[in-house]
Amino acid sequence: MEKLTSWVEIPPNSDFSIYNLPYGIFSEWLVGTQTTAKATQTAEKARVGVRIGDYVIDLKAVSELGFFDDIAFDKNVFQKNVLNDFIILGKNIHSQVRNRLTSLLLRGNESLKNQADKVLVKVENANMHLPVHIGDYTDFYSSEEHATNVGKMFRDPANALLPNWKHLPVGYHGRASSIVVSGTPIHRPWGQVKPADQENPVFKISQMLDFELEIAFVVGKETALGERVSTSEAEDYIFGLALFNDWSARDIQSWEYVPLGPFLGKNFGSSISAWIVPLEALEIFRTQTPTQEPAVLDYLKFEGLKNYDIQLEVMIKPQHGETKKVCQTNFNYMYWNMCQQLAHHTVNGCNLRVGDVCASGTISGKEKDSFGSMLELTWRGTNPIAMPDGTERKFINDYDTVIMMGFCEKNNIRVGFGEVSGQILPATAFKS
Repeated sequence: MEKLTSWVEIPPNSDFSIYNLPYGIFSEWLVGTQTTAKATQTAEKARVGVRIGDYVIDLKAVSELGFFDDIAFDKNVFQKNVLNDFIILGKNIHSQVRNRLTSLLLRGNESLKNQADKVLVKVENANMHLPVHIGDYTDFYSSEEHATNVGKMFRDPANALLPNWKHLPVGYHGRASSIVVSGTPIHRPWGQVKPADQENPVFKISQMLDFELEIAFVVGKETALGERVSTSEAEDYIFGLALFNDWSARDIQSWEYVPLGPFLGKNFGSSISAWIVPLEALEIFRTQTPTQEPAVLDYLKFEGLKNYDIQLEVMIKPQHGETKKVCQTNFNYMYWNMCQQLAHHTVNGCNLRVGDVCASGTISGKEKDSFGSMLELTWRGTNPIAMPDGTERKFINDYDTVIMMGFCEKNNIRVGFGEVSGQILPATAFKS
């Protein structure tokens, strides 16, 4: 690949190189009048931006300067407070916009550089918003290592995987309304819990709050009810990827999930990163899907490299004290790839809508420090993690912040996702 250099100053090892150019929704904080020692701030209307280095490119401003005039699409999409209207334009328009931006950002091209003060916003002055309107959300369960670990803990260790697991990408319909953008706090949930030493359940605040390290993809093309998407077509229906934390209350979940699966143990909140990395930016990081045995049914068969080499890590930051890295793993462990997930999702005729989110399920590797949840890392709390301040973590404490990061790197080219973070706040007071 040709080496590209931008006139925008990009810090070394930045996730947001010129090869990335992810999309997000931002509003700009403006310094107001000095009423106290601190400046008051107001926010402009949220709109579409692209990240490069430590700046957000205001696509509304770029469009108003005429740089997209020769590309045939409705430029008002850049004034919207979600990406859906831009996404629905299709991959041909996405590629033209991306190619134009790349050209404008190259060192030696002065046309946009001369207007930099009108189009570049410093990241510290950008307030990030939920990037898409999410109509539906599906969570898969596609890591063999994670599913095996859970099976060992809760079922027969000799038969950890359920009989269907290697025949189809297991998934469930999640709650879209409680997906929030990175940085949004989450309150610890209430729910029914069944103590092991009691005959009946009790209603209480969850004591086993967990994270789940996941990658989500955003649906980029609609289908009609009854239409199916094949594995060979699936990438045409995926706009891009984001980091995803599917928060889980394990004590609530373990009591409620039979027979219909997760409900209150999951729907209190999920966190998604602010930047959506387009598939096009990840092309050189493709990798093999793990060998699938037994052979899958025909509609799940695929050709080519359908997984991605995305390095992932999770940190826990206490309210006071030093941050601790607790997990380091890779997306390439996933047994079921995204094309298979989408093919399975639609094989019965379920329709897709632009902005729908599908998450991978917890991403775990083979080593103990590569497990993507506290449930696995502490083996259901029996092996607590020692924190730098001398405390321990079996699960997530109030005021802990969980930070997930991910990036790809190859041939000195880096494309990253930034982070998805969220602080756990105490449960709200219950009113009967």
